[in-house]
Amino acid sequence: MKMYEALLLAILIALVILLIRKPVLLDSPLIIQRPGQYHLTLAPQLAHTRNFLELIAGKFGETAPHEGDIATQYFEVRETPASGAYLLAVGFRAGVLYFQAINPQPLLKDADSHYETARSFSEQVMAQLAPVAGNRDAGSLRAAVEVAAQQLNIVCNRLVA
Repeated sequence: MKMYEALLLAILIALVILLIRKPVLLDSPLIIQRPGQYHLTLAPQLAHTRNFLELIAGKFGETAPHEGDIATQYFEVRETPASGAYLLAVGFRAGVLYFQAINPQPLLKDADSHYETARSFSEQVMAQLAPVAGNRDAGSLRAAVEVAAQQLNIVCNRLVA
């Protein structure tokens, strides 16, 4: 009988360990590239945003000429009313759309803002990828984001300084 009790105890301990073990979250960002089309840099928890970002790229490609650079635009995105928001930066450099999506950090001071959080992350990524060479009107880029958000019933608020 002791053998069965020891086996049962071992099974219970193994189950407890499996139940309390937390899933491992990746710290490195997810990077997806489509040469000549877009470049995505996403926080690991935001891999599900890919469809939304690809829709934006498609809408932008349909409506905008691919000449000149567009300054990075910043948005706070909420996919459902109950879901948490994430921050999105979208820029156009050298014929390629660049997307960066991150989770917002808790605001520590009154002077802090989601705009600054998104801007600093985006600048770190963009500095490595593509410098700005001139600027053109960002209206077509904002319009592509708004149309894609409307199609997917996503709330997308533009962030400004």
